[in-house]
Amino acid sequence: MNYDPSDPNILANPYPYFSSLRNEDPIHWNAKLKSWIITRYDDVKSILSSDNITVDRLNTFYSKLPSDEAKLLEEIVKYLNLWAAFRNPPDHTRIRKIMMVAFTRKSITEMQPKINAITDATLSKLKNINEIDLVNNYASPIPALTIMHLLGVPIDMLEEFKSWSDDMSKFIGGARNDKHKYEKASRGCRKMVSFFREIIKERRKKPSEGFLMDLINASVENDKFSDDELIATCMLILFAGHETTTNLISNGILTLIRNPLELKKLLKNPNLIDSTIEEIMRFDGPTNSLVRNVERDHKLHDKELKKGDRVFAMVSSANRDENIFSEPDIFKIDRSPNRHLTFGYGPHLCIGAALAREEGRIAINNFFKHYPKTKLKAENSYQWIDAMVPRGLKTLDVRLT
Repeated sequence: MNYDPSDPNILANPYPYFSSLRNEDPIHWNAKLKSWIITRYDDVKSILSSDNITVDRLNTFYSKLPSDEAKLLEEIVKYLNLWAAFRNPPDHTRIRKIMMVAFTRKSITEMQPKINAITDATLSKLKNINEIDLVNNYASPIPALTIMHLLGVPIDMLEEFKSWSDDMSKFIGGARNDKHKYEKASRGCRKMVSFFREIIKERRKKPSEGFLMDLINASVENDKFSDDELIATCMLILFAGHETTTNLISNGILTLIRNPLELKKLLKNPNLIDSTIEEIMRFDGPTNSLVRNVERDHKLHDKELKKGDRVFAMVSSANRDENIFSEPDIFKIDRSPNRHLTFGYGPHLCIGAALAREEGRIAINNFFKHYPKTKLKAENSYQWIDAMVPRGLKTLDVRLT
């Protein structure tokens, strides 16, 4: 029963394995990962909202590193520790409140024309091309350019930003087979910190309207972000907003190609796009797991969870729990209700969920309007990312039709 996320078969299709775990060992200690693997829907929800569990897992990890690795990761750990994603209340509550001043529904709605323009421009580059990797030529540029616009970053820096984000993802996403992931993460972090420090300084000298200015000015009860908190928040928005939405778009396109009857249903009734996005996120969404640490000794069912133990709350398994979803292994774009946990649950519910949904809706809808009969280049012409936290594709080779 030892879950091996780097096994190519499990990487390609972990769901039968998760089903076995849910039925036989839902609170599973994995010796290889030295972690708890939690697979049932109700248990995942419990983990994500329990006072016995903490998101502050970096410091425990960092304190156990050899001195040379600790020195290498010193800066990235400093800034990641300022991310809302790694803070517990009351710090998390404070950071989230300030972020929400800028991250309003209005700001997301105002992004719609820009997301459409970015999507159209990206689609125009696919003209007269028969075969292409959709991850690197479509699913990745759209969210990267959207977040760059949000943060006021010049579009000619696209490749640099993608490189920095990819470097950091090796560390944050739990890449298992990259021997140089710490060096890459450190490099990506240094570049990102340096850039955001300069652009924030520039905006303060020459204020201009936009999300970044809103974030700089955001205040709750006269409390504002420090410079380091601003830099860390910009890094979080860039990283989380780019990677998660790239995976949502590419996973979604692959899922629809592999379910042609559901794609046909969507093409006949475009009003189903919102429920389609929700079903993509449930069926094979951009999040494999969310990571937590045990804050204090406690029992979950018949298992003893000890302080400091690492816990993987397997969101992708919870989203296929047969006790919650009828026919969970069938992709149905008009599924209702659809209470998936892809964006988390409880106080750490993803703050950028509305923006990710908007980008996914526009990118997937517009793609199939242009290329409704797209096929895979070959049966296995795609590669999954070898990581514990994100669930996404490294490549997706298709024939555009």
